[in-house]
Amino acid sequence: MEYDFKALAELYKNALLNDVLPFWEQHSLDLEQGGYFTCLNRQGQVYDTDKFIWLQNRQVWTFSMLCNQLEKRENWLNIASNGAKFLAQHGRDDEGNWYFALTREGQPLVQPYNIFSDCFAAMAFSQYALASGEEWAKDVAMQAYNNVLRRKDNPKGKYTKTYPGTRPMKALAVPMILANLTLEMEWLLPSETLESVLATTVQEVMNDFLDQKRGLMYENVAPDGSHINCFEARLLNPGHGIEAMWFIMDIARRKNDLQTIDQAVDVVLNILNFAWDEEYGGLYYFMDANGHPPQQLEWDQKLWWVHLESLVALAMGYRLTKRAACWEWYEKMHDYAWKHFADPEYGEWFGYLNRRGEVLLNLKGGKWKGCFHVPRALYLCWQQFAALSSDS
Repeated sequence: MEYDFKALAELYKNALLNDVLPFWEQHSLDLEQGGYFTCLNRQGQVYDTDKFIWLQNRQVWTFSMLCNQLEKRENWLNIASNGAKFLAQHGRDDEGNWYFALTREGQPLVQPYNIFSDCFAAMAFSQYALASGEEWAKDVAMQAYNNVLRRKDNPKGKYTKTYPGTRPMKALAVPMILANLTLEMEWLLPSETLESVLATTVQEVMNDFLDQKRGLMYENVAPDGSHINCFEARLLNPGHGIEAMWFIMDIARRKNDLQTIDQAVDVVLNILNFAWDEEYGGLYYFMDANGHPPQQLEWDQKLWWVHLESLVALAMGYRLTKRAACWEWYEKMHDYAWKHFADPEYGEWFGYLNRRGEVLLNLKGGKWKGCFHVPRALYLCWQQFAALSSDS
Protein backbone atom coordinates (compact mmCIF):
# COMPACT_ATOMS: atom_id res chain seq x y z
CA MET A 1 0.00 0.00 0.00
CA GLU A 2 1.32 3.42 -0.95
CA TYR A 3 0.29 6.41 1.15
CA ASP A 4 1.24 10.03 0.54
CA PHE A 5 2.44 10.77 4.06
CA LYS A 6 4.29 13.87 2.88
CA ALA A 7 1.06 15.41 1.54
CA LEU A 8 -0.75 14.59 4.80
CA ALA A 9 2.04 16.16 6.85
CA GLU A 10 1.77 19.28 4.67
CA LEU A 11 -2.02 19.36 5.07
CA TYR A 12 -1.82 19.36 8.87
CA LYS A 13 1.09 21.79 8.96
CA ASN A 14 -0.71 24.24 6.68
CA ALA A 15 -3.96 23.98 8.65
CA LEU A 16 -2.13 24.64 11.91
CA LEU A 17 0.10 27.51 10.83
CA ASN A 18 -2.10 29.24 8.25
CA ASP A 19 -5.65 28.56 9.40
CA VAL A 20 -6.07 27.72 13.10
CA LEU A 21 -3.31 29.66 14.87
CA PRO A 22 -4.05 32.92 12.98
CA PHE A 23 -7.68 32.71 14.14
CA TRP A 24 -6.61 32.76 17.81
CA GLU A 25 -3.79 35.24 17.23
CA GLN A 26 -6.19 37.72 15.65
CA HIS A 27 -9.28 37.32 17.81
CA SER A 28 -8.51 35.98 21.29
CA LEU A 29 -5.98 38.34 22.87
CA ASP A 30 -7.19 40.61 25.65
CA LEU A 31 -4.45 43.22 25.49
CA GLU A 32 -6.14 45.51 28.03
CA GLN A 33 -6.65 43.11 30.94
CA GLY A 34 -4.40 40.19 29.98
CA GLY A 35 -5.40 36.62 29.21
CA TYR A 36 -7.64 35.53 26.37
CA PHE A 37 -11.18 35.75 25.07
CA THR A 38 -12.39 32.23 24.30
CA CYS A 39 -16.07 32.87 23.63
CA LEU A 40 -15.73 33.58 19.92
CA ASN A 41 -18.39 33.19 17.23
CA ARG A 42 -17.75 31.74 13.80
CA GLN A 43 -16.13 34.93 12.53
CA GLY A 44 -14.07 35.42 15.71
CA GLN A 45 -16.18 38.12 17.37
CA VAL A 46 -16.25 38.04 21.19
CA TYR A 47 -19.70 37.21 22.60
CA ASP A 48 -18.77 36.78 26.28
CA THR A 49 -15.74 38.00 28.25
CA ASP A 50 -15.64 35.57 31.20
CA LYS A 51 -12.33 33.71 31.47
CA PHE A 52 -12.30 29.98 32.13
CA ILE A 53 -9.13 28.73 33.79
CA TRP A 54 -8.96 25.48 31.79
CA LEU A 55 -8.97 27.38 28.51
CA GLN A 56 -6.68 30.20 29.67
CA ASN A 57 -4.04 27.69 30.74
CA ARG A 58 -4.52 25.56 27.64
CA GLN A 59 -3.80 28.55 25.41
CA VAL A 60 -0.65 29.37 27.39
CA TRP A 61 0.36 25.72 26.91
CA THR A 62 -0.34 25.75 23.16
CA PHE A 63 1.75 28.78 22.28
CA SER A 64 4.53 27.83 24.72
CA MET A 65 4.67 24.28 23.32
CA LEU A 66 4.94 25.62 19.77
CA CYS A 67 7.84 27.85 20.86
CA ASN A 68 9.54 24.79 22.36
CA GLN A 69 8.81 22.32 19.57
CA LEU A 70 8.80 24.40 16.37
CA GLU A 71 10.51 27.76 16.76
CA LYS A 72 10.73 30.51 19.34
CA ARG A 73 8.64 33.08 17.47
CA GLU A 74 8.43 36.36 19.34
CA ASN A 75 4.68 36.73 18.81
CA TRP A 76 4.01 33.17 20.09
CA LEU A 77 6.01 33.87 23.24
CA ASN A 78 4.21 37.19 23.71
CA ILE A 79 0.83 35.48 23.39
CA ALA A 80 1.84 32.84 25.96
CA SER A 81 3.17 35.56 28.27
CA ASN A 82 -0.08 37.55 28.00
CA GLY A 83 -1.91 34.61 29.55
CA ALA A 84 0.76 33.40 31.96
CA LYS A 85 1.17 36.74 33.71
CA PHE A 86 -2.60 37.26 34.00
CA LEU A 87 -3.05 33.77 35.45
CA ALA A 88 -0.14 34.02 37.88
CA GLN A 89 -1.73 37.19 39.25
CA HIS A 90 -5.40 36.19 39.31
CA GLY A 91 -5.77 32.42 38.84
CA ARG A 92 -5.40 31.03 42.38
CA ASP A 93 -6.96 31.41 45.80
CA ASP A 94 -4.88 32.18 48.91
CA GLU A 95 -4.12 28.48 49.39
CA GLY A 96 -2.85 28.06 45.82
CA ASN A 97 -5.88 26.25 44.40
CA TRP A 98 -6.83 27.25 40.86
CA TYR A 99 -10.25 28.79 40.31
CA PHE A 100 -12.58 27.50 37.59
CA ALA A 101 -13.65 30.88 36.15
CA LEU A 102 -12.81 34.59 36.43
CA THR A 103 -14.33 37.83 35.21
CA ARG A 104 -12.58 39.59 32.35
CA GLU A 105 -10.63 41.67 34.89
CA GLY A 106 -9.57 38.59 36.87
CA GLN A 107 -12.04 38.59 39.77
CA PRO A 108 -12.92 35.02 40.87
CA LEU A 109 -16.31 33.81 39.63
CA VAL A 110 -16.33 30.04 40.28
CA GLN A 111 -14.61 28.36 43.21
CA PRO A 112 -11.60 26.01 42.72
CA TYR A 113 -13.81 22.93 42.75
CA ASN A 114 -12.07 21.11 39.92
CA ILE A 115 -8.64 19.46 39.99
CA PHE A 116 -8.31 19.88 36.22
CA SER A 117 -7.74 23.63 36.61
CA ASP A 118 -4.57 22.69 38.52
CA CYS A 119 -3.64 20.05 35.91
CA PHE A 120 -3.79 22.52 33.04
CA ALA A 121 -1.95 25.14 35.09
CA ALA A 122 0.91 22.69 35.69
CA MET A 123 1.03 21.84 31.97
CA ALA A 124 0.89 25.49 30.94
CA PHE A 125 3.52 26.86 33.29
CA SER A 126 5.88 23.94 32.67
CA GLN A 127 5.90 24.70 28.95
CA TYR A 128 5.96 28.45 29.55
CA ALA A 129 8.95 28.15 31.91
CA LEU A 130 10.78 26.15 29.23
CA ALA A 131 9.92 28.68 26.51
CA SER A 132 10.56 31.86 28.51
CA GLY A 133 13.32 30.79 30.88
CA GLU A 134 11.39 32.46 33.72
CA GLU A 135 12.26 30.82 37.06
CA TRP A 136 9.01 31.94 38.71
CA ALA A 137 7.03 29.97 36.11
CA LYS A 138 8.78 26.75 37.21
CA ASP A 139 7.61 27.42 40.76
CA VAL A 140 4.01 27.94 39.60
CA ALA A 141 4.17 24.69 37.58
CA MET A 142 5.52 22.62 40.46
CA GLN A 143 3.07 24.09 42.97
CA ALA A 144 0.15 23.20 40.66
CA TYR A 145 1.55 19.70 40.00
CA ASN A 146 1.97 19.00 43.71
CA ASN A 147 -1.60 20.20 44.21
CA VAL A 148 -2.77 17.59 41.69
CA LEU A 149 -0.85 14.82 43.47
CA ARG A 150 -2.27 15.96 46.81
CA ARG A 151 -5.87 16.09 45.58
CA LYS A 152 -5.98 13.18 43.12
CA ASP A 153 -7.69 10.73 45.51
CA ASN A 154 -10.38 13.27 46.42
CA PRO A 155 -10.34 15.61 43.40
CA LYS A 156 -13.30 17.81 44.33
CA GLY A 157 -12.64 17.86 48.07
CA LYS A 158 -15.18 19.94 49.95
CA TYR A 159 -16.95 20.79 46.66
CA THR A 160 -18.00 17.20 45.89
CA LYS A 161 -21.76 16.61 45.60
CA THR A 162 -21.73 12.88 46.28
CA TYR A 163 -22.62 11.56 49.71
CA PRO A 164 -19.57 9.88 51.26
CA GLY A 165 -19.42 6.10 51.54
CA THR A 166 -22.64 5.01 49.83
CA ARG A 167 -21.33 4.28 46.35
CA PRO A 168 -17.62 5.11 46.12
CA MET A 169 -16.24 5.37 42.58
CA LYS A 170 -13.14 6.70 40.89
CA ALA A 171 -12.94 8.42 37.50
CA LEU A 172 -10.75 7.65 34.48
CA ALA A 173 -10.16 11.37 33.94
CA VAL A 174 -7.79 11.62 36.92
CA PRO A 175 -5.17 8.94 36.10
CA MET A 176 -5.33 9.60 32.34
CA ILE A 177 -4.61 13.29 32.70
CA LEU A 178 -1.99 12.67 35.39
CA ALA A 179 -0.18 10.34 32.97
CA ASN A 180 -0.08 12.97 30.23
CA LEU A 181 0.70 15.80 32.65
CA THR A 182 3.61 13.90 34.20
CA LEU A 183 5.14 13.23 30.78
CA GLU A 184 4.69 16.93 29.96
CA MET A 185 6.67 17.86 33.08
CA GLU A 186 9.45 15.33 32.56
CA TRP A 187 12.11 18.05 32.44
CA LEU A 188 11.08 19.43 35.85
CA LEU A 189 10.56 16.22 37.83
CA PRO A 190 13.04 13.97 39.62
CA SER A 191 13.40 10.77 37.56
CA GLU A 192 12.09 8.57 40.40
CA THR A 193 8.90 10.69 40.68
CA LEU A 194 8.46 10.62 36.91
CA GLU A 195 8.84 6.84 36.55
CA SER A 196 6.78 6.05 39.65
CA VAL A 197 3.80 8.23 38.66
CA LEU A 198 3.88 7.03 35.04
CA ALA A 199 3.98 3.36 36.05
CA THR A 200 1.16 3.79 38.57
CA THR A 201 -1.13 5.70 36.21
CA VAL A 202 -0.59 3.30 33.27
CA GLN A 203 -1.28 0.35 35.53
CA GLU A 204 -4.47 1.95 36.86
CA VAL A 205 -5.81 2.93 33.44
CA MET A 206 -5.05 -0.41 31.79
CA ASN A 207 -6.17 -2.62 34.67
CA ASP A 208 -8.95 -0.85 36.57
CA PHE A 209 -10.73 1.17 33.86
CA LEU A 210 -10.19 -1.17 30.90
CA ASP A 211 -12.78 -3.94 30.80
CA GLN A 212 -10.59 -6.87 29.79
CA LYS A 213 -13.44 -8.92 28.30
CA ARG A 214 -15.01 -6.18 26.18
CA GLY A 215 -11.84 -4.19 25.51
CA LEU A 216 -13.69 -0.93 26.32
CA MET A 217 -12.63 1.91 28.61
CA TYR A 218 -15.13 2.80 31.35
CA GLU A 219 -15.39 6.32 32.76
CA ASN A 220 -16.13 5.35 36.36
CA VAL A 221 -15.43 2.17 38.30
CA ALA A 222 -15.48 1.02 41.92
CA PRO A 223 -12.22 1.67 43.83
CA ASP A 224 -11.14 -1.94 43.12
CA GLY A 225 -11.88 -1.58 39.38
CA SER A 226 -15.10 -3.60 39.44
CA HIS A 227 -18.30 -2.49 37.69
CA ILE A 228 -21.39 -1.14 39.44
CA ASN A 229 -24.79 -1.17 37.75
CA CYS A 230 -25.76 2.53 37.70
CA PHE A 231 -25.74 5.43 35.23
CA GLU A 232 -22.26 6.72 36.09
CA ALA A 233 -20.66 3.29 36.17
CA ARG A 234 -22.12 2.24 32.81
CA LEU A 235 -20.92 5.46 31.17
CA LEU A 236 -18.58 5.33 28.18
CA ASN A 237 -17.02 8.49 26.77
CA PRO A 238 -15.45 7.24 23.50
CA GLY A 239 -13.32 10.35 23.01
CA HIS A 240 -11.86 10.09 26.51
CA GLY A 241 -11.02 6.42 26.10
CA ILE A 242 -9.30 7.04 22.77
CA GLU A 243 -7.38 10.08 24.04
CA ALA A 244 -6.22 8.07 27.06
CA MET A 245 -4.86 5.41 24.72
CA TRP A 246 -2.60 7.74 22.79
CA PHE A 247 -1.30 9.03 26.13
CA ILE A 248 -0.51 5.40 27.00
CA MET A 249 1.15 4.82 23.59
CA ASP A 250 3.28 7.92 24.12
CA ILE A 251 4.46 6.66 27.52
CA ALA A 252 5.06 3.08 26.31
CA ARG A 253 7.04 4.35 23.30
CA ARG A 254 9.69 5.80 25.65
CA LYS A 255 10.61 2.27 26.78
CA ASN A 256 9.84 0.54 23.50
CA ASP A 257 7.06 -1.37 25.31
CA LEU A 258 5.48 -2.90 22.22
CA GLN A 259 3.03 -5.04 24.19
CA THR A 260 1.41 -2.01 25.87
CA ILE A 261 1.39 -0.08 22.57
CA ASP A 262 -0.38 -2.98 20.88
CA GLN A 263 -2.88 -3.28 23.73
CA ALA A 264 -3.64 0.45 23.51
CA VAL A 265 -4.22 0.17 19.76
CA ASP A 266 -6.59 -2.77 20.37
CA VAL A 267 -8.61 -0.58 22.76
CA VAL A 268 -8.78 2.30 20.25
CA LEU A 269 -10.10 -0.07 17.56
CA ASN A 270 -12.61 -1.65 19.97
CA ILE A 271 -13.97 1.76 20.99
CA LEU A 272 -14.26 2.89 17.37
CA ASN A 273 -16.17 -0.24 16.42
CA PHE A 274 -18.49 0.22 19.38
CA ALA A 275 -19.05 3.98 19.13
CA TRP A 276 -19.19 4.71 15.37
CA ASP A 277 -22.61 5.92 14.20
CA GLU A 278 -23.36 3.55 11.34
CA GLU A 279 -26.25 5.67 10.07
CA TYR A 280 -24.74 9.17 9.98
CA GLY A 281 -21.02 8.62 10.60
CA GLY A 282 -18.90 10.05 13.39
CA LEU A 283 -18.52 9.02 17.01
CA TYR A 284 -21.18 9.37 19.68
CA TYR A 285 -20.29 11.68 22.57
CA PHE A 286 -21.60 9.45 25.38
CA MET A 287 -22.83 5.86 25.45
CA ASP A 288 -24.20 3.41 27.99
CA ALA A 289 -22.06 0.25 28.07
CA ASN A 290 -25.17 -1.93 28.28
CA GLY A 291 -27.18 -0.09 25.64
CA HIS A 292 -29.53 1.71 28.04
CA PRO A 293 -30.55 5.35 27.46
CA PRO A 294 -27.65 7.56 28.59
CA GLN A 295 -28.20 10.21 31.25
CA GLN A 296 -26.56 12.90 29.10
CA LEU A 297 -29.11 14.44 26.73
CA GLU A 298 -26.27 15.48 24.38
CA TRP A 299 -25.15 11.84 24.03
CA ASP A 300 -25.61 11.67 20.25
CA GLN A 301 -23.86 14.94 19.36
CA LYS A 302 -20.63 14.83 17.37
CA LEU A 303 -17.86 16.86 19.06
CA TRP A 304 -14.66 18.25 17.59
CA TRP A 305 -12.24 16.99 20.24
CA VAL A 306 -13.51 13.41 20.11
CA HIS A 307 -12.71 13.16 16.40
CA LEU A 308 -9.41 15.05 16.62
CA GLU A 309 -8.13 12.83 19.44
CA SER A 310 -9.12 9.82 17.32
CA LEU A 311 -7.06 11.16 14.40
CA VAL A 312 -4.04 11.49 16.72
CA ALA A 313 -4.50 8.00 18.19
CA LEU A 314 -4.89 6.40 14.74
CA ALA A 315 -1.95 8.23 13.16
CA MET A 316 0.24 7.38 16.16
CA GLY A 317 -1.04 3.81 16.31
CA TYR A 318 -0.32 3.29 12.64
CA ARG A 319 3.17 4.77 12.89
CA LEU A 320 4.06 2.57 15.85
CA THR A 321 2.47 -0.73 14.70
CA LYS A 322 1.77 -0.41 10.93
CA ARG A 323 -1.52 -2.24 11.54
CA ALA A 324 -3.84 -2.06 8.53
CA ALA A 325 -6.92 -1.59 10.75
CA CYS A 326 -5.42 1.67 12.07
CA TRP A 327 -5.07 2.99 8.55
CA GLU A 328 -8.57 1.93 7.48
CA TRP A 329 -10.04 3.72 10.48
CA TYR A 330 -7.76 6.71 10.01
CA GLU A 331 -9.06 7.26 6.46
CA LYS A 332 -12.67 6.97 7.63
CA MET A 333 -12.09 9.40 10.52
CA HIS A 334 -10.09 11.82 8.37
CA ASP A 335 -12.85 12.03 5.77
CA TYR A 336 -15.52 12.66 8.41
CA ALA A 337 -13.56 15.18 10.50
CA TRP A 338 -12.22 17.32 7.67
CA LYS A 339 -15.58 17.37 5.91
CA HIS A 340 -17.69 18.29 8.94
CA PHE A 341 -15.56 20.27 11.41
CA ALA A 342 -13.08 22.30 9.33
CA ASP A 343 -14.17 25.82 8.32
CA PRO A 344 -11.86 27.08 5.54
CA GLU A 345 -13.99 30.21 5.14
CA TYR A 346 -13.33 31.73 8.58
CA GLY A 347 -10.61 29.51 10.06
CA GLU A 348 -10.54 27.20 13.10
CA TRP A 349 -12.92 24.22 13.38
CA PHE A 350 -16.53 23.99 14.47
CA GLY A 351 -17.00 22.31 17.82
CA TYR A 352 -20.51 20.93 18.01
CA LEU A 353 -22.52 19.04 15.40
CA ASN A 354 -25.84 17.29 15.75
CA ARG A 355 -26.09 13.57 15.12
CA ARG A 356 -26.53 14.10 11.38
CA GLY A 357 -23.26 16.03 11.20
CA GLU A 358 -24.83 19.49 10.79
CA VAL A 359 -23.36 22.45 12.69
CA LEU A 360 -25.30 22.71 15.95
CA LEU A 361 -23.56 25.71 17.56
CA ASN A 362 -22.12 28.33 15.25
CA LEU A 363 -19.15 29.09 17.50
CA LYS A 364 -15.39 28.59 17.45
CA GLY A 365 -14.88 28.93 21.19
CA GLY A 366 -16.89 28.98 24.40
CA LYS A 367 -16.82 27.73 27.98
CA TRP A 368 -15.28 24.37 27.00
CA LYS A 369 -13.75 24.92 23.55
CA GLY A 370 -10.62 27.01 23.25
CA CYS A 371 -7.18 27.03 21.66
CA PHE A 372 -6.10 23.49 22.51
CA HIS A 373 -7.54 20.30 20.98
CA VAL A 374 -7.47 21.53 17.37
CA PRO A 375 -3.92 22.94 17.32
CA ARG A 376 -2.53 20.10 19.44
CA ALA A 377 -4.05 17.45 17.17
CA LEU A 378 -2.94 19.22 13.99
CA TYR A 379 0.60 19.51 15.36
CA LEU A 380 0.73 15.86 16.48
CA CYS A 381 -0.71 14.49 13.24
CA TRP A 382 1.75 16.62 11.27
CA GLN A 383 4.60 15.11 13.30
CA GLN A 384 3.33 11.53 12.87
CA PHE A 385 3.04 11.87 9.12
CA ALA A 386 6.38 13.67 8.81
CA ALA A 387 7.98 10.73 10.67
CA LEU A 388 6.17 8.22 8.42
CA SER A 389 7.27 10.17 5.36
CA SER A 390 10.92 10.09 6.39
CA ASP A 391 10.67 6.34 7.20
CA SER A 392 9.16 5.40 3.83
